Amino acid sequence: MNIERPTPNIQGRTANRSMSVENQSIKAEGRTGVIDVIAHDTKTGEVVLMMNEPNEWDGSDEQLLALQERFNAYVSFLLDGEIVEAHPDLAGKPARIELRCAHMPDPRAIELLGLIHDQLAFQEMRMEVVVAGG
Repeated sequence: MNIERPTPNIQGRTANRSMSVENQSIKAEGRTGVIDVIAHDTKTGEVVLMMNEPNEWDGSDEQLLALQERFNAYVSFLLDGEIVEAHPDLAGKPARIELRCAHMPDPRAIELLGLIHDQLAFQEMRMEVVVAGG
């Protein structure tokens, strides 16, 4: 069976949005349980969880597993109500997870991001991938 799947929205741009940043904690290592940035996009009304990926993509199983685990943590933060506990003012707002990459994802990462995109759509969440300097 040949099923067509939409490609994830991967953009090369710098963010030029009106967002109020609520919290920022960026770490290079051991970031699985860390939400890098929580923001409210005032133009779209969305809660935005930003995930920073400063490293080059190497296509390794370890890197892809870490990415999947980070997305799982972000989704749990939204679905399990932790976002509402931490930021009651953001309750009921639509959500977007934004992966901000320093480098263009490799083919394996793009494939995984497509699958993640599709799964998030089932939860009525949006996902964007932004590549810096593009």
